Amino acid sequence: MFHQVRSLWGLAVIASALLLAAPVASAGQVGLDVGVSSPTMQAGEKSTNYIRIALSGAALLQSDKRPPVNVAIVIDTSGSMSGEKIVQARNAAIAAINRLHDSDIVSVVLYNSSTEVLVPATKATDRKSIVAKIRGIRAGGNTALFAGVSKGAAEVRKFLGSDSVNRVILLSDGIANVGPKSPRELERLGASLVKEGISVSTLGLGLGYNEDLMSKLATAGSGNHIFVESADDLIAVFNSEFKDLMSVVACDFEIVATVASGVRPVRVLGTQADIVGNTIHIPLAQLYSRQERYFVLEVEVDAGEAGQSRPLVDVSVKYQNMTSETMDKLTSSIAVRFSDESAEVQRDRDLETYAYCAVQIANENNIRATALRDAGQIDDAKELLNHNAKMLLQCATECKTNNVDFVVPELQKNIEVNRYQAENVDNNRDWARNRKVMRGYQNEVQAQQSYPIEVPKK
Repeated sequence: MFHQVRSLWGLAVIASALLLAAPVASAGQVGLDVGVSSPTMQAGEKSTNYIRIALSGAALLQSDKRPPVNVAIVIDTSGSMSGEKIVQARNAAIAAINRLHDSDIVSVVLYNSSTEVLVPATKATDRKSIVAKIRGIRAGGNTALFAGVSKGAAEVRKFLGSDSVNRVILLSDGIANVGPKSPRELERLGASLVKEGISVSTLGLGLGYNEDLMSKLATAGSGNHIFVESADDLIAVFNSEFKDLMSVVACDFEIVATVASGVRPVRVLGTQADIVGNTIHIPLAQLYSRQERYFVLEVEVDAGEAGQSRPLVDVSVKYQNMTSETMDKLTSSIAVRFSDESAEVQRDRDLETYAYCAVQIANENNIRATALRDAGQIDDAKELLNHNAKMLLQCATECKTNNVDFVVPELQKNIEVNRYQAENVDNNRDWARNRKVMRGYQNEVQAQQSYPIEVPKK
């Protein structure tokens, strides 16, 4: 039943001509690199190809002044948060407040059956007062999650600016049961906030929250989704999240890819992009120091004649440079050529682009495997996860053989995760936990978070 998956993989591994590679463009804080998994394509037939649009954030120097942070901490105070959970949530929020500079903006929003703005958006100068209010947080009531995120975004809007890092951080341990509550509704909320320049990160605490809702909100909101199994880990997770916030080098991205005549955009893997005709708009709220954030665009290319070269895509990236406080722009283009020699197509492969595209293709399969498991098709889910591991291993072996060693660790992490999930997908006793681990992993791969992918211990 995996003919379509195997065909997709076969297309992903077709080839690359170095003469057609796009140069790396750079404008101070951000570099742009555009690659294609098949720069040399088989002549005489319409086929699928994959384009990788990669952005890299420059390293921050100690002398660099970091941009101000404008953050709303949104805390679930429903009844299920009682006890140790709310204690650790208070401690984590206080630790986060103590990391802020006086010039940063912070707000704290609580929600249960309704919402409460505990700390209206304000500069983080009077920490004692803010901390005192946080120490008084108590739990009780239902879970108006949508309203909590919306209220947090409203506080961020009070000081919304292109020169600041604007984010809502949501902590919840439960299932939304007041107001809009479907994953699709929360996904739309996240997507709309990104267009305003506000990203959303979600922290799911324990085993009772809806991971589909939380992960879709974070993915659409250009933020991180993290499964926090124990309340004791909240401080470390908040610290990691705020470390990200304080290392942003660019924000407010306008990423536009325009494919050439004879090329049809199909989708952007793992990202809610807007595709209109031959133009693709890709959302991105911010880029961190030393982060590489890439997007994989699947396209269908009309048949070409042997020896013919053809433009494939033009890419334009505008963004707010947080160091120079200017709007910068990068552009790049790439083409493909056609050959009727299969050996030439095979020889010309761009293994780096192929490898990173393969990771995202495997992640799409991983998401599909979760859906198969939900539908009770456990054997099919296991087969697909094992297929992922085998195909990624094939990619890693080929990269290593051809001295493209730097992508192998990333491939290896994904191989191990897929193997582990295949071994445990039929574990009914721990499925609630394993499903949250899978959703967290899928979001990490989609967003290329700065948190390392950890393989759960057996």
